[in-house]
Amino acid sequence: MLVLLCGIALMTVGCRKEPTSLTEEVPGSKAAVTVQAGGPIIIRTATAEFEVSPSGYVRASLLRDQGKLALDEPEAGDLAVGDYPVIGGKEVRDFALDFERATVSGSQGKIGPQGKGIEIYGRSKSYPSLEKDVAIEVYDDFPNLLLTTVTYKNRGSSEVRLDQVVVQRHRLNAALVDRQVPPHQLWAFQGTSYEWGKDSVVRISSDFSQPNVMAAISPSGAGGGIPVVAFWTATVGEAIGHLETQPLVLSLPVKVEKDGRINASLVLDARATLKPGEVYRSPRSFVAVYSGDFYEPLSLYSRVLQREGWAIPKPTDGDYHANWCGWGYRSDVTPAQMLGTIPKLKGLNFTRATLDYRWFDNFGDWNPRPETFPGDSLKRLVDEFHQQGIRLQLWWLPLAVSDGQLWEPIGPEEKTPAARLQQKRASGVVKSHPDWLILDKSGKHARLFLNRAALCPALPEVQDYHQKLTERFIRDWGLDGHKLDMCFTVPACYNPRHRHKSPEDSIRAMGEVFKVIFETTRRLKPDSVTQICPCGTVPNFVWLPYMDQAVTADPVGAVQVRQRIKMYKALLGPQAAVYGDHVELSEMRRVGEEHLETGADFASTVGLGGVVGTKFTWPDYGPTFKNVFLTPEKEAHWKKWIGIYDGHMLSRGTFRNLYVLGYDVPEGYAVEKDGKMYYAFFAPDSTKPWEGEIELRGLQAGEYRVFDYEREKDLGTVDGQNPKLTTEFTQHLLLEVSKP
Repeated sequence: MLVLLCGIALMTVGCRKEPTSLTEEVPGSKAAVTVQAGGPIIIRTATAEFEVSPSGYVRASLLRDQGKLALDEPEAGDLAVGDYPVIGGKEVRDFALDFERATVSGSQGKIGPQGKGIEIYGRSKSYPSLEKDVAIEVYDDFPNLLLTTVTYKNRGSSEVRLDQVVVQRHRLNAALVDRQVPPHQLWAFQGTSYEWGKDSVVRISSDFSQPNVMAAISPSGAGGGIPVVAFWTATVGEAIGHLETQPLVLSLPVKVEKDGRINASLVLDARATLKPGEVYRSPRSFVAVYSGDFYEPLSLYSRVLQREGWAIPKPTDGDYHANWCGWGYRSDVTPAQMLGTIPKLKGLNFTRATLDYRWFDNFGDWNPRPETFPGDSLKRLVDEFHQQGIRLQLWWLPLAVSDGQLWEPIGPEEKTPAARLQQKRASGVVKSHPDWLILDKSGKHARLFLNRAALCPALPEVQDYHQKLTERFIRDWGLDGHKLDMCFTVPACYNPRHRHKSPEDSIRAMGEVFKVIFETTRRLKPDSVTQICPCGTVPNFVWLPYMDQAVTADPVGAVQVRQRIKMYKALLGPQAAVYGDHVELSEMRRVGEEHLETGADFASTVGLGGVVGTKFTWPDYGPTFKNVFLTPEKEAHWKKWIGIYDGHMLSRGTFRNLYVLGYDVPEGYAVEKDGKMYYAFFAPDSTKPWEGEIELRGLQAGEYRVFDYEREKDLGTVDGQNPKLTTEFTQHLLLEVSKP
């Protein structure tokens, strides 16, 4: 439930200021606001125009040399509603805005020192006691962005029950900018964390429909997400979302209607009863227009949140080092297997490694598993890795605990009778502190991903417990960082002992636990690595400020590797450290209940400025690990690519968003580093050669040398004013472009 009500609490409606003259100039801001008595209001910034109709629909247009470009196609007349409440199951769409009472004023705040604010009031014909107040903001520092807050005020003498509140409703039509395509034919980014392996970047189909629930746990057990949905063509894009720094349970549904148009909006389950004089206020939502793909609105979203206090940490040196992970040995990994791999790690120049899943006895306690890590063997393992010049990270999962109910097995090792017996044992922390658990509405233990129970992050005791765990791992055991895995969101908490103001307090507090882990780790080891993995999905924005290495999170193939590196570079900055995950994941196919992972596509990570990784096993332990065993042929391939990675370190470069995903063919990426430009191109069909002309964007005037740095082949020169190159390649092409 979300109720943001004038300073969090219900309040009586006070006096409002009288409107200023609509012709009065507001000094400072460059934005121009034109108010017509019968509507519309036109807000024009340096790069965009926003038109607010009498029914409240906001039509966003991008200003270009050739005029205005827009995907917004509102319905005719009063049907073009941009926001409305649902009362008694009925959509109340008959609010009319009174432009004669609109106010225009200067606006300033954390987002920017100069801007303009517009406030418009309206009444419903069917509910005349319910008044709507629409507050609009634009800022010179972000001219492509318009923010809206909608407030409903009960000025009557009886209660009004709001079921839902819909804001930022937009009707999109791709044919407005390209008459040759159907209205639905847009590319889109869906910020929901819905289920493992699902694409977040899609081409909208004629029957597309997705609820895009944010913050809450999804039916698959995932959840969280980035509260943004974005759409684009080759020339213009549009995005909507919210800009609150706390996670809010809401949805951003996207659906193709019968007429082929795409309907997108932000929907809140208000469930609020307004007594006379009380108000309901929506979160601060936005609409943005831009040129480019999903990178642009995600970067914009991040930069605005950073103005609001959302701090993104700088990566450590260790974040950029190639990493080997012990997950190749699966759930029954032993110290001998980890240590036996060290000769190959040193031969391939790895200085970072990860001890992965199932080294521990039970979720929540995180003590070494006695069958595989008896006594002080884990501490001795860390010491040996250090003596060999390799730093070691530890896999674990904050907030998840075993409560004696069976969890879902990750691999075949967890289906054995011994493993199932272990799963039935409740962890010590649950036995000692059962009152720390999140409870659902029925009073039962609420469930996390793969059927684990959860500690409530809103409790100071739970936050302190995670600080002590972190100190044990980093200070006492000597580990060098974390792989925090299967991290999504947490359920709403109905535990009466916690005395929450709202059940969603647990969801809003989740970031506090990750903050404790991150800050404690950085304090104890400044060059540590804290990686957070939302397996197979979009991350939860609430914990992004509390990690220094992102991860592409179980990508299903190389395409997802590239899309997710680009996503994180947008959210965390163009120099963010983004782990491309195990290269074996760059190609996979389903075999029964398992995925066969046989990828060797380092280029999708190297070429985009990602951090390379692998999970090979060595020596040969037989057929169990045959798919990931480092054969001599694979070793030569791995050695070549890790050498390319170490030699260029594009992960430390600056990602440049110069190509539009879905429209530029071949798929292109650019990284700038040390005065040079590096380009990566990927063929539409990895099994067939691609031949044609590529454009090397972002160059200044002058002559440039073009060098294929993978094959060490000189490809001639290009002119920076017309930087086009005719070429042929299969799978990918990696180029270094520099002044001769």
